[in-house]
Amino acid sequence: MGTLEHFKDLYLEAFDDCKPSFVVFFLKAYSIFCAVLLFMAVYAFLYRAFTGFEF
Repeated sequence: MGTLEHFKDLYLEAFDDCKPSFVVFFLKAYSIFCAVLLFMAVYAFLYRAFTGFEF
């Protein structure tokens, strides 16, 4: 769990000195969007792997 805490600290520290708040909001939303897309890609790959890659 220490690694996740470290990543959380790095994530929060990255936005500390950003002055325009709309840029911070956009970057945070974009990072969440990318994480969701990555999760969907991994899920789709694992689903196809466990069902025999039937297309």
